[in-house]
Amino acid sequence: MSITVTPVRNKAEKKAFIDLQYRLNRDDPNWVPPLRDEVNGLLTPGKNPWFEHAEAELFLARRGGRVTGRISAQVDALVLEHMGAGTGQWGMFEAEDAETARALIAAAEGWLRAKGMTRSLGPFSLGIWDEPGLLVKGHDHPPMVMMGHNQARYEAWIEAAGYKGVKDLYTYDLDVTKGFPPLIARIVASGQKNPRIRIRKADKSRFDEEAALILSILNDAWGDNWGFIPLTDSEIAFAGKKLKPIVFEDMIRIAEYDGEPVAFMMSLPNLNLALKDMGGRLFPFGWAKLLWWLKRRRFPEARVPLMGVVKKLQASRLASQLAFMLIETIRAEASVKFGITRGEVGWVLDDNEGMKSIADAIESKVNRVYRVYEKAF
Repeated sequence: MSITVTPVRNKAEKKAFIDLQYRLNRDDPNWVPPLRDEVNGLLTPGKNPWFEHAEAELFLARRGGRVTGRISAQVDALVLEHMGAGTGQWGMFEAEDAETARALIAAAEGWLRAKGMTRSLGPFSLGIWDEPGLLVKGHDHPPMVMMGHNQARYEAWIEAAGYKGVKDLYTYDLDVTKGFPPLIARIVASGQKNPRIRIRKADKSRFDEEAALILSILNDAWGDNWGFIPLTDSEIAFAGKKLKPIVFEDMIRIAEYDGEPVAFMMSLPNLNLALKDMGGRLFPFGWAKLLWWLKRRRFPEARVPLMGVVKKLQASRLASQLAFMLIETIRAEASVKFGITRGEVGWVLDDNEGMKSIADAIESKVNRVYRVYEKAF
């Protein structure tokens, strides 16, 4: 039977859109089911502030009435501003077979063309701050918190549609139980003796203020990075609300130089270890399990999703020293207080030579690669 692709128009179709990934990935031992409420919130205007500057169309593919795939197509005013006029995006991609994949990608491209787009980037689910890129290396182990995971065969299907890789995003695996190499340890020790440098914990009692500070450093530090889209005030507030229950003061540090906040590092317990067997549902028993897991405060794994040094220091030796100090401070705290043995840093852009050098210096290794694809119409 032929494939038909239609836009999502009602609650039942939206539910089918969300449910599909659970059916297609349930036999993958390394796939971690996201919370269904989180996915629904991501896709709902009024809940996700991304929709304040962007619009998306959701599509379902069917064969003989059976849902066989899904995709989103989106146009973001901030992407057009920062990545160039005519730049559209797609994401939320899942497909049973190559024929479905072709039809879905064609439908997304058709919608983007109708919006005046001349270039297509993907996958982004939905924006670069959510789950960017297609996993092309690292299918043999589960992703950490807030990282995507997809079937390996999607790579060939996307490339068959005429897409070329434009940017790779790396994650780095780190043995948290090991100290740094001697040279890096000396750099850290030197910084610890410098009275102009202060590494402090984030103050969770002033969470909103600290979150705004951290994300203001991030917006400045990452401003020149490929694909960077600044977070709006409402997105900062939204991110803070989501992160507050799972952040710990000992795992977020801010570096001050002469009293001015100039760098930060945020690490999160790998919540996926708790979510793995919950099937995407908090109720009736998942919520209690999650609360117990967080309250127990013993996490074998953690991820560093965000870190940055303000732009004015990035060309200086101080920048790398601050980065090493932040990493070492959290590493030491995490291993002792939380029992963390493994960390993951990323993602890191493939052309971010400074961060790649830091990752190499602390003897971490690339364990996952996500690829962003591009196609001109």
